[in-house]
Amino acid sequence: MLDIKQGRHPVIEKQLPLGERYIANDVYLDTESQQIIIITGPNMAGKSALLRQTALITLLAQIGSFVPAESAHIGLVDKIFTRVGASDNISVGESTFMVEMNEASNILNNVSPRSLVLFDELGRGTSTYDGISIAWAIVEYIHEHPRAKARTLFATHYHELNEMEKSFNRIKNYNVSVKEVDNKVLFLRKLERGGSEHSFGIHVAKMAGMPKSIVKRANDILHQLESDNRQQGIAKPTAEIAQTRMVCN
Repeated sequence: MLDIKQGRHPVIEKQLPLGERYIANDVYLDTESQQIIIITGPNMAGKSALLRQTALITLLAQIGSFVPAESAHIGLVDKIFTRVGASDNISVGESTFMVEMNEASNILNNVSPRSLVLFDELGRGTSTYDGISIAWAIVEYIHEHPRAKARTLFATHYHELNEMEKSFNRIKNYNVSVKEVDNKVLFLRKLERGGSEHSFGIHVAKMAGMPKSIVKRANDILHQLESDNRQQGIAKPTAEIAQTRMVCN
């Protein structure tokens, strides 16, 4: 079991501007009811920080240290695996995606039921459907394989993965919440039950100073793509996929 109450990231908290409070979060994982958490939510909402603070708290607890949390009940963890960040390896000719797959492969070949696994945006280095397929298969493997079954946090922009909760009893959906006020997005940075269907990537581009004409055009294209997708229904074969479980070996 891993039960963290009001956990914080000690480094980020230390660097906050004077008077700004770190938004703490609860994280609960076990092997019976909530083994895998799929975390969706916008860019910049705090998904990566949540993964990193969970790893830090777990590591500090394993060495008997104080932890940045209200309380933490953490069983023995034999390994902490992370697939976070994206970069290529030019020196040996490996693309960003190849690096990502190498690291994911190492995790899956060495994971055990006592491990803690943290995936951040797995599959983003390739095409959308390839990425979704690989991410789905990896989550399914961790859930189904008797020698895997590790406690896992899986942050993703692939909202299709939220469908897995309906068919896999130890997968649960959470999102890092936001609030829309007068066409502005407020990042609440609070982990809440349920999946999210919006990434607000265009809003983040606007915050970064992207020219207004590009932001407006991107919004127009987004609305058209969303409309076409609803009409064609190409993003909803997931119920059928879930009926065909993988054969673990």
